[in-house]
Amino acid sequence: MATVELRFSALPEHVRTARLVAAAVARRAGVDESVLDELRLAVGEACSRAVALHQRNGVDGAVRVALTEQEKRFLIEVADEAGPAQAAGGAAGGPEDEDALGLAVITGLVEDVEVGNGADGGVIRMSWAVAPASDDD
Repeated sequence: MATVELRFSALPEHVRTARLVAAAVARRAGVDESVLDELRLAVGEACSRAVALHQRNGVDGAVRVALTEQEKRFLIEVADEAGPAQAAGGAAGGPEDEDALGLAVITGLVEDVEVGNGADGGVIRMSWAVAPASDDD
């Protein structure tokens, strides 16, 4: 089980890099080309959400993206250090609505997704099927 870990400052300009790295590692791991666009979008949404949580909560920590190649699945975990998830209930059109919209986009793009809490903040875990390795490789 090989893992690539990317850590970046919670700045919007780093989200594009995370998307590109995730797509490259997924391609190498055997994720089908037909889902790479959805994978890129999902990673972008998850990273953008983490960056927004950091900025909104005034947290200087890093966003962590772990890309793990397993035998039959490719896992991506995006973790923030913005503290425990906040309870929803702000004004309409506020940050909680943006979070809900981002999560809705992610769940629409990824069949296997889990949103939870990690040691220092929120974690979004996503996975995709990996094509079996052919004997010609």
